[in-house]
Amino acid sequence: MERVYNFSAGPSALPLPVLERAQRELLNYRGTGMSVMEMSHRSGAFQEIATEAESLLRELMNIPSGYQVLFLQGGASLQFAMVPLNLFRNKKADYVHTGSWSKRAIAEARKYGEVTVAASSETQKFTSIPALRRDMFSPDADYIHITTNNTIEGTKFPAIPDTGSIPLVADMSSNILSEQYDVSQFGLIYAGAQKNIGPAGLTVVIIRDDLIGHAEASCPTMLNYETHTANGSMYNTPPTYGIYMAKLVFEWLRDLGGVPAIEQINREKAQLLYNTLDESDFFQSPVAPADRSLMNIPFTAPTPELEAQFIREAKAAGLETLKGHRSVGGMRASIYNAMPLEGVQKLVAFMQEFERRNR
Repeated sequence: MERVYNFSAGPSALPLPVLERAQRELLNYRGTGMSVMEMSHRSGAFQEIATEAESLLRELMNIPSGYQVLFLQGGASLQFAMVPLNLFRNKKADYVHTGSWSKRAIAEARKYGEVTVAASSETQKFTSIPALRRDMFSPDADYIHITTNNTIEGTKFPAIPDTGSIPLVADMSSNILSEQYDVSQFGLIYAGAQKNIGPAGLTVVIIRDDLIGHAEASCPTMLNYETHTANGSMYNTPPTYGIYMAKLVFEWLRDLGGVPAIEQINREKAQLLYNTLDESDFFQSPVAPADRSLMNIPFTAPTPELEAQFIREAKAAGLETLKGHRSVGGMRASIYNAMPLEGVQKLVAFMQEFERRNR
């Protein structure tokens, strides 16, 4: 069976060269006689993998000194709790509410302190990103939280807000490594791996040194960032195979030309699909053009029946997982880094043919 074009929002497609290399190394990694999945996380071979993975990520994101890189578990959803547990001092935080995942993050943080929604696009059904000014944020907030890209709603922050001296925390799960960011603008970045980094199970945290070591004594050991920074992400058994796969993805991205190169490709893919939607009087994009995501592109057809037909026929054509999230309906194409331009070209051609046949 030939491989399909997988437009899943996550777990998402992985680069084919990465999968092929993992396949070659599956049974015997670099002459060790064992798979990485069988390897002790404290062995020299695995320590080398972890060190290389961190070094590559630092290079790709140009992470400054004074930041720690952690390889954790629990997904972004666990970070919804870890962030307030570690960063609360005044027990106050501001959140920008832009969709389903910020809603969950807000609800979790409210268990530990006072959360102010500094801005929200809920009245616009999250089809845009609210305009932000520094004077909208509470001066005594411990941190300000944003979700840089909204996987379900298909929006992204067109610019990073100026938060002054207040640390900015970002859930970057669905667009990390897809475009260039200045890490020094953030106090903490977290991301589940299953979009642009590797298989589900690994979570990356990038945290500024001065934000470590302030968790209350009651904070569970495993939820304290200091636990993991003090032990090089090896306090307990980490997601070893996920770290290995992430390393391979980082190498693939480096060899491609790094984040600037993949950003150019991603913009080309997204523009092709958005142009098709804008030129169509059959398909529609619900998202404000200025706030459109490069990674997740929701769209609709004239009726639910036509949408169901589109998803069914697309699957038969080798275009998988185009059904929109249950909370918004319609269709959604997630075109993460591993989605080649050819996959988007095939989707666009299918859309144009489907529209011709069903007008």
